[in-house]
Amino acid sequence: MKLNTHLTTLLFVFASLTLFAQKSKSKQVPATYFPEKEWQHKRADEVGMNESLLKEAVDFAIANETSAPRDLKLNHYRSFGREPFGDAIGPIKERGDQTGIIIKDGYVIAEWGEPWRVDMTHSVTKSFLSSVVGLAYDRGLIKSIDDLVYPYVPPILEYNPPSDRNKADDINSADLLTPFDTPHNRTITWRHLLQQNSDWEGTLWGKPDWADRPSQDYNEWLTRERVKPGTVYEYNDTRVNALALAALGVWRKPLPEVLRENIMDPIGASNMWRWYGYENSWIVLDGKPVQSVSGGGHWGGGMFIHAYDMARFGYLTLNNGKWNGKQLVSEQWNKWAQTPSAPQATYGFMNWFLNTDKKFLPSAPEKVFVHIGNGTNMVYVDQENNIVAVVRWIENNKMDDFVKRLLAAIK
Repeated sequence: MKLNTHLTTLLFVFASLTLFAQKSKSKQVPATYFPEKEWQHKRADEVGMNESLLKEAVDFAIANETSAPRDLKLNHYRSFGREPFGDAIGPIKERGDQTGIIIKDGYVIAEWGEPWRVDMTHSVTKSFLSSVVGLAYDRGLIKSIDDLVYPYVPPILEYNPPSDRNKADDINSADLLTPFDTPHNRTITWRHLLQQNSDWEGTLWGKPDWADRPSQDYNEWLTRERVKPGTVYEYNDTRVNALALAALGVWRKPLPEVLRENIMDPIGASNMWRWYGYENSWIVLDGKPVQSVSGGGHWGGGMFIHAYDMARFGYLTLNNGKWNGKQLVSEQWNKWAQTPSAPQATYGFMNWFLNTDKKFLPSAPEKVFVHIGNGTNMVYVDQENNIVAVVRWIENNKMDDFVKRLLAAIK
């Protein structure tokens, strides 16, 4: 009798453990696929999507190519080039066809246009820049994002090769750049710059902060009282470039080199992307001329890249900075980047546009974020549906309509 009782107990325990193991196994998330050099393709129905509805989304994107000219130099002088001091000082390249790639569960399920064509990506560059700053934080080069930037930035020597100019003309000019050495700029933190609410004041690379998307009231261009950092959001590329210059000093090496070694090579990006600055954004760093890169194509320059490399970067952010088991950019940094800033609920770190209260993309889940650049260049990142979509040269006001059709294709 006692033996039968023990046997019954053992059988009960075994059955319970078996059932627990089965339930645990059923709850496990499938292993995430990470592409090698070549990205694997699958049919839409293999990843739970409707092929014909997916085609409708792609056709919609193609039909809504931006109406802006493909000659981006011409387009520049129709737009930003009309601002004060708006002349281009970085390279500008004619763009290609309306292009896109859709990634679902790690596999390419649709592509169109010229996905291997290297084009400007404008302010998507800002997402690469903020990631490079994130790497500096992860490695302890920046101790806290709430640290003041001023103590991290020494006087900077611009690289000016000898010329025929009369040095007497420069007698009243400073020999060194001190971009954070004003009473207001000394109060700016890394977080303020990353969230674009610093109200940094000054002129960098010949571009005054007030000349970037200037106020309609020209009387306040030179006289406006500065607001407290962290209180007012303002999208401003001069200030972004000030962040890039500060990050260059922290890293003490060219930022494209930092990006390549720590992010682009590990995620298997091609050797085709380039990150440019301006013709006059050169400094002397440890006795060598180094170019300080720009955070976008507002005056030319920025990231020149093809859609497949953009998709890899988007897939890295989809996985919160992790690639094939290795944390390239910390989870903490990605969490901060996806957190709404106080003055602008739909903006985290640059250039992470958030869908807080579904204000940015009403048809998408609220937790979606998008890396956006002029053109429009869009890297749509949807963690809920495990989707990354790169869409280049689409009309800005058609992004949500595209997303609506994309999500309708999920079975």
